Amino acid sequence: MSIEIDRPKHMLAAHPETAYFWGRVAGDGGVENGCVTVRTADETAARRVAAIAGAEQVDHRIVERDFAHDTALARSEDEYTVQVFGDLAERASAALGLPIEGQPGGFRFAALADYDRQLLRGLLEGCGVVCFRESSKEVGVSFVHDDRRLHRRVRSLLDGIEPAAGYGELQESSSGGYWFGLDDADTADVAAWLYEGSDRTGLFSPSRRRKTLRSVERATGREVGTLRGEGDPSATR
Repeated sequence: MSIEIDRPKHMLAAHPETAYFWGRVAGDGGVENGCVTVRTADETAARRVAAIAGAEQVDHRIVERDFAHDTALARSEDEYTVQVFGDLAERASAALGLPIEGQPGGFRFAALADYDRQLLRGLLEGCGVVCFRESSKEVGVSFVHDDRRLHRRVRSLLDGIEPAAGYGELQESSSGGYWFGLDDADTADVAAWLYEGSDRTGLFSPSRRRKTLRSVERATGREVGTLRGEGDPSATR
């Protein structure tokens, strides 16, 4: 399927693309004077993020990453970096409360509230961990990030969606940050909901979507349409 990114007129407009983009920035990126950075482990996702923001190039390198919950273990993986230069960083910090240059931020995503699905999808792909537990046949979904304020915002977003998205207490991770997990009973439905309709827009990382929805299928025994490019015609957000 050929997908064309619907680039927004400006990067702070309420738009599905901007919601996904800023979710990825907040989850695994950064804002500093004159530059917005997004990191992905998927080249296709990086090029889609670059297309949204009008970035001219995607940089690639191999990095060593600690496992989210156990820093004694590490793995090598691809990292693709997209950078947007100019005054966007300062405007995003002011409008969305994104931390800049290490200063406190509030992660004010109210302007993107109509696109909570895309925003949460970007956050999941930026700082989420998805696994399939073979012993219990369940999907595990957790969010891992150094900033407690971002965790509060993610939890607030989860409180407002359907299906129900219960979650556990915030805990310290071995890396010095924090994490919390979705309730096991809710993870499959939430994960499937997050990717509904995504095949039509291209606002997803193919590798992350594939892993997540295959985990859902293994856990529930039901087919997930978006994994096969069928989408959900009724999905509007």
